[in-house]
Amino acid sequence: MNRMDVDRQEAWLSQSELETVRGRMPILYVEAIPVRVDGGGVVTSVGLLLRASADGAIQRELVSGRVLYHERVRDALLRHLEKDLGPVALPQIPPSPLPFTIAEYFPTPGVTAFHDPRQHAVALAFIVPVAGDCAPQQDALDLAWLSPEEACDPVILAELDGGHGVLLRQALAHLGHSI
Repeated sequence: MNRMDVDRQEAWLSQSELETVRGRMPILYVEAIPVRVDGGGVVTSVGLLLRASADGAIQRELVSGRVLYHERVRDALLRHLEKDLGPVALPQIPPSPLPFTIAEYFPTPGVTAFHDPRQHAVALAFIVPVAGDCAPQQDALDLAWLSPEEACDPVILAELDGGHGVLLRQALAHLGHSI
């Protein structure tokens, strides 16, 4: 086991510790919108996860998760993409990734378009081309690949909770798709 593995193992907080920290300071997250691109680099489809929420509702979600202590943002992106899309998704993350936006989530609704009742969180949002075979992993029930036009459908956007519909629209606008 190398030093990075030791540092990461010690970086996990118990549920009680996490709740205490969430009540005192913003938590850093990465969010990824997986896309398929053609040979010319044009986005042909957007990947959205389907999960059961804590209350049993089925909803669409983006790839998302915390950045651990002593973990590079690039490594956090890779870890969460693999966790949700599988080990052979082959994400194409540049050596020095830059987010297309930063989303700030508040526990109080209406402060921004982004809401997380558990915490104040700051998320670096990335558009990530994936070249390999993707399959839903862990608690994801399904992975749907939608065209950019289908992903912009108000019904689809409404299925994304906490402001992720806004984030998906921003990503598609960033890619040059009219919304």
